[in-house]
Amino acid sequence: MRKGFVIVSALLLVAFALQFVFAAVGAFAKPTADDGSYALHSINGMAVIPILTLLTIAFAALAKAPGRLIGLTVLPLGLVLLQVLLAALANGLTDDSGASTPVSLTIGGLHAVNGIVAVHVVVNVLRGARRLAGPVPAPPAELVEQS
Repeated sequence: MRKGFVIVSALLLVAFALQFVFAAVGAFAKPTADDGSYALHSINGMAVIPILTLLTIAFAALAKAPGRLIGLTVLPLGLVLLQVLLAALANGLTDDSGASTPVSLTIGGLHAVNGIVAVHVVVNVLRGARRLAGPVPAPPAELVEQS
């Protein structure tokens, strides 16, 4: 289970890294109208990342990870929920014509910052999983007195 915890944690980190790539695809796609250019970003963020996060939590528990590491493993799920809230707020705070406002741009910026925080959390989850799966250190050798 501990190796599975490492593998699922690594997959979660890859999914978060791809989320930035998919956001860039959406941002730089032409034309920028509602053409589905953020579809990969949405699917990854609303389905793949939450499923991998739930799997990571399950593997952490099955691997008998320390409570603090399990708690850290749960944190990305909360950050994903915050991502959805920030995106909805940013989209909802546009003006009557649908154009961005300073407030909506600020909230959109927080969406990006929250994504960066989530990546750092997942990096620490992966580090903890690797430490947990690492070799168990041998007990220290006893010193024998020679006469």
